[in-house]
Amino acid sequence: MKLNIANEKDQSLTVAENVNSCNLNTVRLQGYPLVKPLMFVDSDCEGSDLFQIKEEINQLIGNYTSLQGVTSTAVYLRDFSSSEWISINENELYNPGSLFKVPVLMTYLKMNELSPGVLNKEIAYTQRFTLNKAVAFKSKSIQLGKKYKVKELLKYMIEYSDNNATILLTSSLDNAIFVKLFTDFDMKTPIINAEQYQLSAQQYSYFMRAIYNASYLSVENSEYAAELLTKCDFKDGIMLGLPKGIQVAHKFGESGTTVDRQLHESAIVYLDGKSYLLTIMTKGKDLKVLSKLMGDISRLVYSNIVAAT
Repeated sequence: MKLNIANEKDQSLTVAENVNSCNLNTVRLQGYPLVKPLMFVDSDCEGSDLFQIKEEINQLIGNYTSLQGVTSTAVYLRDFSSSEWISINENELYNPGSLFKVPVLMTYLKMNELSPGVLNKEIAYTQRFTLNKAVAFKSKSIQLGKKYKVKELLKYMIEYSDNNATILLTSSLDNAIFVKLFTDFDMKTPIINAEQYQLSAQQYSYFMRAIYNASYLSVENSEYAAELLTKCDFKDGIMLGLPKGIQVAHKFGESGTTVDRQLHESAIVYLDGKSYLLTIMTKGKDLKVLSKLMGDISRLVYSNIVAAT
């Protein structure tokens, strides 16, 4: 069931004079004899209503790059109410770090669809794992010597970004289903334990969009995934730029070295009638600076989106 992104391209209607028409890319799952499930419909062209936001984000990034040691920033923004989108630094690739935990979540939910009961399977945490990276943003973790149901481990992995829970989950993950998730999204084949797998902000956004659209998992499992993501306890990025009380489904990731740090986050921000997806990926020397940059971008996007409603 591989995506055939370029298979269906239709010319959009010209809605006004002097406006260039854009191709619509219809993304469908292949492999079924009679149906072709719809995944995404994307315009080739960025949304003109978001150009002002893009200009302001670029100015903000420029200030951080010249004054605060940020070396690279990529942004993908999609307004779900209009399907308009913008992308900044779209060809830059990043190591997603803990963002990779969302595809692991989606894989387990797909496993449960194919073999009901997977989420109730128990896995024992019997030995400590050696983590080959320092983690700056720490939260709760599972306890050595205990057994956990898969759905409990998913909670620790997504809500608290617990690496121990993630390692336990990947040890029992169906690799064929995991790989198929990426190939269905027309991405290169991942190796679950590889030290590096690079993605752009726009590529990563497909996972969050598929959850929001319930276009890959069942509606019930998509809702389950989104609910877990709304409980993510990371507050040092996109959440910095949002008023308290707004519902957000989000996941962050940190990566890089002590010299070249990376901090990323992807979030679905739920507003009345105008929800949007914002993915930010950053590189620089100081995680605190990267955190602040993500918050400032989020604040800018939120204020512009709200002003336009």
